[in-house]
Amino acid sequence: MPSVPTLVPASQDGDHPALPTNGDLTPSQGNHETGLNGTLTPTSVSDPAQPNGLKLGQNTDAAESTGDIAEKEADDLSSLGCYEPVRQVNTIEEQPLNGDARKTSVSKEFGSNGSPLLNGGLRDRSKPKPNFRNAQNLNWYPPLTNEAGREAAARERDRINAYRAGGIRFAPWNIPYRRRLQTMAVLAHCLSIAVTVSVFFFLCANPLMWPILIPYLLHMLLSKSATDGRLRARSERFRRLRVWRYFANYFPAALHKTHELPPTRKYIFGYHPHGIISHGAFAAFATEALGFAEKFPGITNSLLTLDSNFRIPLYRDYILALGIQSVSKESITSILTTGGLNGDGMGRAVTIVIGGARESLEAHPGTMRLVLAQRKGFVKMAMRTGADLVPVLAFGENDLYDQLSSQHHPMLHRLQMWVLRTLKFTLPFLHGRGIFNYDVGLMPYRRPLNIVVGRPIPVRQVGAGEKIEQREIERLHAEYVGELEAMWERYRGTFCSPTKKGREVELEILN
Repeated sequence: MPSVPTLVPASQDGDHPALPTNGDLTPSQGNHETGLNGTLTPTSVSDPAQPNGLKLGQNTDAAESTGDIAEKEADDLSSLGCYEPVRQVNTIEEQPLNGDARKTSVSKEFGSNGSPLLNGGLRDRSKPKPNFRNAQNLNWYPPLTNEAGREAAARERDRINAYRAGGIRFAPWNIPYRRRLQTMAVLAHCLSIAVTVSVFFFLCANPLMWPILIPYLLHMLLSKSATDGRLRARSERFRRLRVWRYFANYFPAALHKTHELPPTRKYIFGYHPHGIISHGAFAAFATEALGFAEKFPGITNSLLTLDSNFRIPLYRDYILALGIQSVSKESITSILTTGGLNGDGMGRAVTIVIGGARESLEAHPGTMRLVLAQRKGFVKMAMRTGADLVPVLAFGENDLYDQLSSQHHPMLHRLQMWVLRTLKFTLPFLHGRGIFNYDVGLMPYRRPLNIVVGRPIPVRQVGAGEKIEQREIERLHAEYVGELEAMWERYRGTFCSPTKKGREVELEILN
């Protein structure tokens, strides 16, 4: 007889301890006084009339302990993931890589819509067939849990009960102090360019600072710190500051490891999707807020950004201290061929947001569009440096902001594309939440981020005089895309849920 899952609702950000329940959570009929569509109440495990899964209940006494996550007006509840208990009914045969058939504990489960799920969330797509290249790749990825989504669900109670004025929901005054610190950490990072530039011009207004500023500007123009691969300005102490944990817990964000990465190899991490500002890439690879060094010991990872960012006074020193480097070919080659275990780059890694500015225009909540079909330069760099390719898929990155749709605003989209072609950066027309409200502002929404690091793809290094074959580039690129598709099919049921219109989120590979 299968065991009954036990759900433990997350605490309300330190206000109340989590209350474990011994049964399923069932929604009630709602409460017209509070404006909720329903609350979740525990039912008895021994009740034979209540099978596992969500059934209608009658009691509303447990609203405080369950977080009141049923309100439709909360900030995009569809992005919180699927937390419903599922039922294990049988086992299936699995064919491992060595060709020996064995019986595994892969379970067949059912979601709220009655569709079968595999391994805690993978929907059975036998009709029609899966659209990814190699379905056997699913066997390489272990099951993961959506702890970030569970914690975010507990915060929805504040949004549901928020004070409303003029159609805007304002945050209550009794928000826990650490929530305020999380907001301040994200705000400080979002304003880092504006603050550093303002401080620089303030210093320029003082003639007494000119003997210091003029040599600094000359150093900034002539410095190779962002491209020489020495990482001299990188500060591990700065990367481990507590402020970055507040930054990551704002969403909250989580880094998931699926495979071991030996420190005797070098790696190129491909981060997808770009989103608007790539907050997930910053939290996971530019800081130690999510424990990258503990999950992948012996690997020094450098997040890469535009070279123009290293021409901004003071801001360049801020990102260099975080270990961020230029995304130029010179920088990638220097990082992956110098330093490391034996001075040849082993144990080093770089993280590239493959889609770039073009992909940021496709970042809409409830979508996963990757500009990847013609992006093959990172594959060539991997072959030149002998670095293995590691796909990284960030569930929730596109949900952090809303932006104007290109279909409804074609004139603005043409303007964005012109700016992209001319200036090599884009101007997304976005909006998010505010500092003290949930509806108006430029702050990212508090929506869970789950960054999944996939299986490394081995790459053979091409010699200095050896020609790179186009056939090998196509093969590695196809294998890389296949791994991304396998990761998406494996974990979409865990970290994604249907959109507000009831449609499932689909992965799209664009040119």
